[in-house]
Amino acid sequence: MPFQLTDESLSFFIEKCKRNKLKITPQRIVIYKELLKSTDHPHAEALHKRIKKIIPGISLDTVNRTLLTFAKIGIVKNVEGYGEPRRYDPKIEKHHHFRCIECNAIIDFEYKPYDDIIVPGDIQNRYFILNRKVLLEGYCDKCGKKR
Repeated sequence: MPFQLTDESLSFFIEKCKRNKLKITPQRIVIYKELLKSTDHPHAEALHKRIKKIIPGISLDTVNRTLLTFAKIGIVKNVEGYGEPRRYDPKIEKHHHFRCIECNAIIDFEYKPYDDIIVPGDIQNRYFILNRKVLLEGYCDKCGKKR
């Protein structure tokens, strides 16, 4: 289900931009709005095609750099590209993903026990863990029916 641009999400966006000394430009607002409306964890090129309908002169480079900046400051999350271009997720709350190995659809799901998954001691001792997330892979409903 897509997110809606609410006063709360717009306030979050503005606050994050201000805190990170980013200008709140019409391009950034449109990119954020379009990403919130997406349900497919789009890559920059797919989002660019949608945004060009609103801002015809916007470049793919602008969309790509903006998405990278948004990810860096915590407005969106990167979702692994799996050999494809990097994809983005507007949902920054804890959640996990299911990826269809046939069509590459990425579907969000929540499962509390995965939120606190135990990190093996040898990994914990060697690395500074910032995030825990689970990725399940298989066939989505659509692709599973074809098999």
